[in-house]
Amino acid sequence: MSKSKKTTTDETDADAGRKSRSSGVTLRDVARFAGVSSATVSRVMNNPEVVSDELRSRIKVAIDHLGWVPHAAARALATQRTGTIGAVFPTLANEHFATAIQTLQESLEQVGYTLLLGCSQYDPEREYRQVRTMLERGVDAVVLVGEAHHPELYTLLAQRQVPYVNTFTYREGGDTLCVGIDNHQAFFDFTTYLIGLGHRRFAMLSQNADSNDRARARREGVRDALAEHGLGISAAHMVEGFWGAREGRQLFSKVMNTPQPPTAIICGNGSFAMGAMLEAMHKGYDVPKEVSLAGFDDFELMSELPIPITSVRVPSAEIGVTAATVILAELAQRGSAKSVKFEAEIIVRQSSGPPPKGRRKTG
Repeated sequence: MSKSKKTTTDETDADAGRKSRSSGVTLRDVARFAGVSSATVSRVMNNPEVVSDELRSRIKVAIDHLGWVPHAAARALATQRTGTIGAVFPTLANEHFATAIQTLQESLEQVGYTLLLGCSQYDPEREYRQVRTMLERGVDAVVLVGEAHHPELYTLLAQRQVPYVNTFTYREGGDTLCVGIDNHQAFFDFTTYLIGLGHRRFAMLSQNADSNDRARARREGVRDALAEHGLGISAAHMVEGFWGAREGRQLFSKVMNTPQPPTAIICGNGSFAMGAMLEAMHKGYDVPKEVSLAGFDDFELMSELPIPITSVRVPSAEIGVTAATVILAELAQRGSAKSVKFEAEIIVRQSSGPPPKGRRKTG
């Protein structure tokens, strides 16, 4: 009786093995064969270093016996693709970055790709580490922001032969694949508009440009427009900060507390512009009769403040969609994709106007 039962069990196991090979073998089948949980099999596949050698060996025997190949791995073996795209953005606090990430993800999902996201906080070293990790996980391509990155990043991507696209930037004649606006031209035109209103004394609240090439281009756009009209900007009126409305308030007070305060203040990002407006209202300045304020990004709130802010609008949703199109084209055929330039739009609102005829009296 025992012999008969044992024979039946052996035959059942053999039949199960044959059935698993001919039909779809699942992770649960592997776990059952190895006598472990499905979670343990997952740990072995994703983090083999966290389990013992004996356990890894047992699960490997089960995988080999059943012929199991995870779906994603099977596709990678067949196509040399994992179906994932990596993206590293400086921050998620920026409304336009968040919008671009959403449209990028939606566009990639429509063709079966998954987006793997990192946030660098404007730190080139952190961005580099995040890209390395993504490459180790087998991403097929990378989406970045700006052209200025860690000095070894471009070399790393070239060595791995992984295509990439830089977003929110465009430079005529640039040697990298880009989708975005010409930040220099946008602020050159912005400044020219304010000069046309009659302003001659300017200040700029600039985002720190040490690791932000877009901020640097905007700052140079302001300087070049002023120089073309025989104007300049004093060191006391060119101030820098990192990010946020609070810094915008502080920087506004700093430039307005100079012996000859500016009649027009250009803000390098939307947060600075909103902070500057809040501080101007708090201090009792009449905007734009005493000082004009102009910003960048055109966040939704900028048009909803008591005094709506004149701004440069960036087509962030379109940038996200186009970045997906460009990187997919580059994956299909290396060297086939072309950079795409979007035009920045100046949105004139109540915060800008002609300069005052006289200085504001101080008490």
